[in-house]
Amino acid sequence: MADRRYVVAASLGLALLVGLAVAWRLGVLGPSGPTGDAEPVPPAASASPPEFVGSAACRDCHADEFQRWQGSQHAVAMQVADERTVLGDFTGVKFENRGVTSEFFRRDGKFLVRTDGPDGKLADFEVRHTFGVYPLQQYLIELPGGRVQALSIAWDARPKDQGGQRWFHLYPNERIAHTDELHWTQRQQNWNFMCSDCHSTDVRKNFDAAAGTFATQWAEISVGCEACHGPGSNHVALARAAAGGDAAAARGGLTVTFDERKGVAWVIDPVTGNASRSTPRETSKELDVCAQCHARRGQFSNDYRPGEPFTDHYLPALLGPGLYHADGQQLDEVFNWGSFLSSRMHEKGVTCSDCHDPHGGKPHAPGNAVCAQCHAAAKYDAPSHHFHEPGTAGAACASCHMQTETYMVVDPRHDHSFRIPRPDRTVSLGTPNACNHCHADRTAEWAVAELRRRYPAPKPGFQGFAEAFASADRGEPSAVMALAQVAANLDESAIARASAIDRLARLPGENALFAAEAGLKDASPLVRRASIAVFEQLPPLQRKAIVPLLGDPSRIVRMQAARTLAPLADDAFDPAALEAFRKAAAEYVAAERFNADRPEHRTNLGGFLAERGETVAAEAEYRAALALDARFVPAWANLADLRRLQGREAEAEATLREGLQAAPDAAALHHSLGLSLVRQQRKAEALRELKRATELEPGNARYKYVYDIAAAEIR
Repeated sequence: MADRRYVVAASLGLALLVGLAVAWRLGVLGPSGPTGDAEPVPPAASASPPEFVGSAACRDCHADEFQRWQGSQHAVAMQVADERTVLGDFTGVKFENRGVTSEFFRRDGKFLVRTDGPDGKLADFEVRHTFGVYPLQQYLIELPGGRVQALSIAWDARPKDQGGQRWFHLYPNERIAHTDELHWTQRQQNWNFMCSDCHSTDVRKNFDAAAGTFATQWAEISVGCEACHGPGSNHVALARAAAGGDAAAARGGLTVTFDERKGVAWVIDPVTGNASRSTPRETSKELDVCAQCHARRGQFSNDYRPGEPFTDHYLPALLGPGLYHADGQQLDEVFNWGSFLSSRMHEKGVTCSDCHDPHGGKPHAPGNAVCAQCHAAAKYDAPSHHFHEPGTAGAACASCHMQTETYMVVDPRHDHSFRIPRPDRTVSLGTPNACNHCHADRTAEWAVAELRRRYPAPKPGFQGFAEAFASADRGEPSAVMALAQVAANLDESAIARASAIDRLARLPGENALFAAEAGLKDASPLVRRASIAVFEQLPPLQRKAIVPLLGDPSRIVRMQAARTLAPLADDAFDPAALEAFRKAAAEYVAAERFNADRPEHRTNLGGFLAERGETVAAEAEYRAALALDARFVPAWANLADLRRLQGREAEAEATLREGLQAAPDAAALHHSLGLSLVRQQRKAEALRELKRATELEPGNARYKYVYDIAAAEIR
């Protein structure tokens, strides 16, 4: 959770803002499996709601699965800091990084670090918990108000001959001052929001917005059996009943049964060398459970239980710029789910546990053998296919089809989009390719020539959206038609189609609306939600095509519909639609209030309330956002815009100038100030502010366009 790029966020719906900051992984301050292959037997109607009982309760009946889980990183994702769990050297070792010398030492049996604290001064802090084990281990420190923070100096757990067994800083190329939001004491390193949900089981964030404090709790300190199988009290009770003679009873009581692979075989076609699933996969239960933590997503509820729809509790990030390359390869740390959804493997029905042991976490077989489960080794694990010496890195399937990107300095992660290498796109689009990942001393043109020599008619691969996405990300008007074609192409993955429509929302026009109208009926909630956002191009009364989606089965769709319809007055709805709007709006408000510890969510909520005409409440939310972070630019911009809409232009100007005192290099505030001055006929001053915005963000086409128009008129 230490990469600066984690600041990138997915929005719940307010276009101006960053929205749900995507949570990372990793408890506090609370109380310190099953195979799931059998068909469930529902518990008796009188059974109490299931409760969490801890992984130890699974050991007796599921000894093999329990033992494999104990050897997994899930089992040690977070631990109390003690002699057994702490891997780092706390023997008085000093570590210097960009002018700050930190020391790791022991005192009275405790693990401590002397480093720069919230005020920038050196102080001693106790390490209370460990976070992760390999290839690095981070350490958690408790600060006042129930805040738990992840130290930005980590221990490299790799062997010494691989460069490990050392302290290192997660931002080695930056000076992270104590005022920087990425300093270990600041909000982007806050465990309660950024990490806890994925490194412990049944986490309750428990943020008190009035007091500004956390009382975060968990059911189990690490990722236990119930994190994936759901609370197990009823299952345990039924198992005990089975011990008394009711054998069938033991098969029920869990919130989910992982039966998607039951009775399924993968049969390899001798002609193609590729396998097909014997029966189609019709549900996504397993993928949804893994997506809790193996997706780049925002969380808006503590109430998720395995077996429930993922999008009723989390908002997944799409294949957007800054997170992914234009061709869908991972760029920022997006984990695996989004990449996998864009793959042919997902389209063919593969699930995570087809390749990975869900309890131990390791692949089912070593090296290429895991791929040979479905791809004939005689055809694919051979020099005639990979053109490398068998047993070398170049002969590994993952080297060519699952390129790695290294995060957190020492942690390489495989891309799970399972793609055919495309060095030709490196030449045309600048995206990376697996050939030059290894052959770094060669050019992409060389790689293109080599592939064409060996494969005269190369296959293009499953992901066909790269050119359209690249065009849109460059701001080219011609991208609209290409994006519309991707959105309409049902051979593309749902996440790719949603990502195309998401880009269309920023390119107003008839083609964008046509694509969105079709997308409203799509089977995927990702596509339906992205389609709704396109209608924000229209005046409020022309958005009524999305009214039926206020009752959509997916919560992220309902919330986006409520957000988009917020400007409509109550009398614009018929009685049934108004009731649906109020319910969806309540869900939206609850989602933003769940993350009231974050300025982006207070600002999102302020925007929603402003559009509902609740200006006093909106201002209160903007002020609350600024109390959390006085440098949060969108809150200043929205607060000033609220003043403008109220006809208080002088106060809008004053608000923007106040914001610039806190964030002097905020291009958005300079741009907004310039527009305010234009409205006040102070044209020379306005031109200076508009120009400053273009200087601060030279790549922003809108800022440049407005400045050029203003400059032409004023001169």
